[in-house]
Amino acid sequence: MDTPSPSDTTGGRTAAIAGAWVVLLGTAITTVGLSWDVQWHQEVGPDTFFTLPHLALYSGSAISGIASLLMVLMATSAQRAGRPLPPTVGGTAVRVFGGMFTVPLGYLISGIGAASFLLYGLLDLWWHSIYGFDAVLNTPSHVALFLAILITMIGSIMVFAAARDQRWARAGILIAIPTLITFAPIPTHALTNLPMPIDPTIAGIICFSPMLLIVGAGILARPGAAIYLAAVLGAIQAFLWWFSPWAAETYAAGIGLPLRDGLSPQPPDLPGATPMFLVVAAVAVECLFWMIRTRDLNARKVMLVAGGITGLIVAASLPLQQGLTDPTSSISPVEIVLITILGIPFGLLAGFLGARFTVMLRALAPATKEAR
Repeated sequence: MDTPSPSDTTGGRTAAIAGAWVVLLGTAITTVGLSWDVQWHQEVGPDTFFTLPHLALYSGSAISGIASLLMVLMATSAQRAGRPLPPTVGGTAVRVFGGMFTVPLGYLISGIGAASFLLYGLLDLWWHSIYGFDAVLNTPSHVALFLAILITMIGSIMVFAAARDQRWARAGILIAIPTLITFAPIPTHALTNLPMPIDPTIAGIICFSPMLLIVGAGILARPGAAIYLAAVLGAIQAFLWWFSPWAAETYAAGIGLPLRDGLSPQPPDLPGATPMFLVVAAVAVECLFWMIRTRDLNARKVMLVAGGITGLIVAASLPLQQGLTDPTSSISPVEIVLITILGIPFGLLAGFLGARFTVMLRALAPATKEAR
């Protein structure tokens, strides 16, 4: 009789679930810390390396990194004992460092992202030691940190996608995808110094939101998935909308720093950039996915159309969102038309990439007949 694999035992299954959720917890803490840090820059001003928002950022990545490392050690131990973990635990395992370690692919990606973040943190410390206070997001050290966070979040999604037929994994996807939607436009700040027809952050929102919505709905492959994803995104947005100003102002008062002079009532930056009307796009995605399920249509072509429609909805709603939430908004009619028009090509790109990323994520582990 074969020795049961760790995933077939209560302890192995518990470890697999715990590893996935702890990695996700780390990315959530990092997202909260980033929103807090951005709000700090907006309301208080420059900061140093050693602040509470930075502590949240680094502790979140440390949590994800430690969890990834523990899962790597668990997978390596199981492999050496002749009972390797199945692909549903983090994805297909690969051998690294000359076969010294056996690493589930999802944990390899999340671990690389977390380790890179901590290494780039040293670059950020060096940057602060030379230039002192820091007031912008597009410094080399910040961009490197953002890309590392992005990699960790992608790894988290891969871990849950590999076990997508399990109820706990589907719940994880419903949180991991909206978390990445919230964060994904941030790295585009690296492009702010380039001559572009629109703000690169807006371009990032228009492209990444539809793409990730399509990917999430494609991975889950269940009726209502896109709407659930949009609802969770709304809950995250509402929490950060309240938390970020409260945390920045409370922390400033606690350490005796004043707020900036002449602050105007503006929405908090990170949740304010999250598309509020994505649920409208989610309804459109659901209708198109329903056609795939009931009429046996070509999924890739329908996802391309879904991307174009979703990109158009997101782009057209962004000026409305800005007008409703920012009393100082002064977006011109020409900018509104330009953003709306660009929503179509960006959306088509999102649909094209979303279809392919969905296939890649579903290939991490074969689907099983039994969903728990």
